[in-house]
Amino acid sequence: MVEVAKSRRERLREQAAADIKAIALRLLAEGGPDAISLRAIARDMGMTAGAIYGYYATRDELISTLISDVYTALVDRLEAARDAIPADDPAGRIVAWGEGVRDWAVTHPAEFRLIYGDPVPGYQPPPGGPATAAELRACTGLVGLAAAAWPYAEKSQSSSGTTWSDFDVGLVEHVRADFPDLPPSALGLALRMWGRMHGLIALEVYGHLVPQSRDPAKLFRIEMLDLVRSLGL
Repeated sequence: MVEVAKSRRERLREQAAADIKAIALRLLAEGGPDAISLRAIARDMGMTAGAIYGYYATRDELISTLISDVYTALVDRLEAARDAIPADDPAGRIVAWGEGVRDWAVTHPAEFRLIYGDPVPGYQPPPGGPATAAELRACTGLVGLAAAAWPYAEKSQSSSGTTWSDFDVGLVEHVRADFPDLPPSALGLALRMWGRMHGLIALEVYGHLVPQSRDPAKLFRIEMLDLVRSLGL
C-alpha cells in the first residue's frame, strides 16, 4: 500500500500540536495543574489566543489529550518491560512491571502527578474518561500478572472472603471476559499489588521519601522482592 506523503501544512500543524502539549507539561512541572492555560501556552509560542483554539478548542480538551498520551506511553513502556522477561518467570515479570512504573515516574514526575496526583482544578473529563483504553490495558496487565502468580499464591489468598460484588461492575465484566477462570480473590490480589507498587513511588515523587532513604531504588526493589516472595514465587 502506497503511503501518501503529508503536506507541509499537515506536518507544521502536527508539530505545533506537539509543541503545545510539551509546553503544557512544562507549565505543569513548573507551576502545578493551575499553570496549564491556553493563553499562557499561546504567549509562550508567540501565537494569538485565538489561533491556539484551532488546535484545542478548550483547556479541558488539551488536558484530556495529555492524559491519554501520557497514560498510553506509560503502558507501552510497562508492557515492553514485562515482555522482556520470559512468560514462565512470573516473579520477574512482576518486578519488571513495578520497577518500570518507578523508573518512569521518577523521570516524569509531572506526568505522574497528572494521571495519579491531585485533579486539575476545574477540569471536566469527557464521558468515559480520557485514558479509558490505556487504563484498561494497565488493568489487564496487572490482572495478567496476578493470574500468572495465582497457582503459587492461591493457598494464601483464596481465603480472603473477596467476592465479585466487592468491585466495580464494569471492571468485573472486563476482567471476567479476559480471565474467565480467575476468582475474585485474584482481582483483589492485582489491586493490592498495584497498591504496593504505587505507595513508595508516590512518596518518592512527592518528596516524602528522599529525606528518609538515601537509595529509594534499592528500597523499592526490596519491596518488590518481598511482594513476590509473599506470593510464594
